[in-house]
Amino acid sequence: MESLGADFLLITQNQLMPKTKSKAFARIRAEVIRLVGLIPPGKFTTYGSIAIHMNVMARHVAFVMSSLTEQEAAELPWHRVVSADARLSPNMDAALSKLQRRRLRSEKLKINAAGYIQNPDEHFHVVGIRRNIRWSDEKRLSGI
Repeated sequence: MESLGADFLLITQNQLMPKTKSKAFARIRAEVIRLVGLIPPGKFTTYGSIAIHMNVMARHVAFVMSSLTEQEAAELPWHRVVSADARLSPNMDAALSKLQRRRLRSEKLKINAAGYIQNPDEHFHVVGIRRNIRWSDEKRLSGI
């Protein structure tokens, strides 16, 4: 791997991956990606739901989601993660927002003009209960 400044690593010729801040953040990032990959078609979850399950802040989840590599974004159902009120982000890039809407609608979710998923209780994916994890404690994480 070749370093491309302080904030990025060059993984392949055309793909950049954000340099992780710490081993703990690398584990958090990997777990967010794993959990997003488990959301079934026709369902959605929230940044906060993933965060509660992982015992981190929703901002951590949002940061990971916003820094996916092109390959990760192509492979993960990132479009199934929305804000706490079942709303698609109004701050998302317009092209990404259209793609998210199109993908969710193709999975039979209804979204109103304001960007809210209709009948959210019917389509909500429960990530799981809160886990008591300290992400910086490597000994305790060996069983994950």
